[in-house]
Amino acid sequence: MARTVCCFPLFGVALIGVISGRAAGISLTDMSRFDLMNAQVETTTYHGRKALKMTEKEAAPGNAFAILKDVPFHDGVIELEVSGAPSKTADPTARGFIGILFRMKEGGSQAECFYLRPSNGRAGDQLARNYSVQYVSPPEWSWRRLREETPGQYESYADMQPGEWTRMRIVVHGKEAALYVGGAQQPCLIVKDMKRGDSQGAVALWIGPGTEGYFRELTITPASTGKGPH
Repeated sequence: MARTVCCFPLFGVALIGVISGRAAGISLTDMSRFDLMNAQVETTTYHGRKALKMTEKEAAPGNAFAILKDVPFHDGVIELEVSGAPSKTADPTARGFIGILFRMKEGGSQAECFYLRPSNGRAGDQLARNYSVQYVSPPEWSWRRLREETPGQYESYADMQPGEWTRMRIVVHGKEAALYVGGAQQPCLIVKDMKRGDSQGAVALWIGPGTEGYFRELTITPASTGKGPH
């Protein structure tokens, strides 16, 4: 069924007809759809809902992800529900890191990414709360580099709890992207200069070190070509 958004409050202005395409629900129960990178996945029921569970295959300072095969993405909307929490054996610095890689190059060599730190959402320390959601562009543009060079520009606050379902909605157009969390009508994080520019690539489910992650209801709505500003 076609889904069209005619007037879209993306970055505080109305972009007419930017997102207009056919929403594709992606099955997360067919393991043959994924290329796994340091990830172990299985289907399960979590908090009463069918989901894909992901953990690290090997504990490492890197991360784990599952690349969707044959799902190229340029502009559009990515929506899903995630639940991340530190695993039982996680380092004390783990925050339940969980999110989405998009416009990924072959093998995960480069990508854009939005992710959550669920344990920070209701932390008693305000500075920790300010680090609840994050944009990165691996490998060069890590959270550490972005925080040191442009503090506060690529991370922000959103209410969430570890181990609970949280809705993520990512809207992408050209070099710009916005992250909406928990059904909010306004984005909690706006990025106007994604580090890979106006590119295209794969989509992948992602978890960071020490995370037990769950994913469900993934939908990708591509933007129509030839409509709206470009």
